[in-house]
Amino acid sequence: MLGLSGLVRLRGLLVVVAVAIPLALTGCDSDDGPTAAQAGQTLKNHILQLLKERDARDVTITDPGGQNIPCGDGKAKQTFAATGRGFPQTEPDDQIGALVGALKRVAQYEIVDPGGSGKPVRMRNTTTRTSLVLGSPANGLYSVSGETQCLMAV
Repeated sequence: MLGLSGLVRLRGLLVVVAVAIPLALTGCDSDDGPTAAQAGQTLKNHILQLLKERDARDVTITDPGGQNIPCGDGKAKQTFAATGRGFPQTEPDDQIGALVGALKRVAQYEIVDPGGSGKPVRMRNTTTRTSLVLGSPANGLYSVSGETQCLMAV
């Protein structure tokens, strides 16, 4: 049989459990990932850093991003894109390969679609919830575009 101090301890334990369980369940429902705006800024930083890693010249922002594009259910995605010049004689496949190699120094992306024969390479970072398309439309030209996943717009 429990003594008085045992009953007090049991009651205290029940109170802790009664408070802890709802808090734990609430934590399971929340999404601790980035918002669309946060992921959009990360996307922009990755693309510009990638072009810097390749020493791209005449970098031009072709899609400034920064705007939420509604996806439904209160979620949105953001985009960003830029181009730059590399060495004029470098063929598209080599330009794309150089981008893929340099991206490893910027962030951890995995190849989703390897492209091939001048086609863009598609890559994804599940942590930052961003994807990139690395391309080269002509000798000596880099093209990098990307988008975030559909995330909370707040």
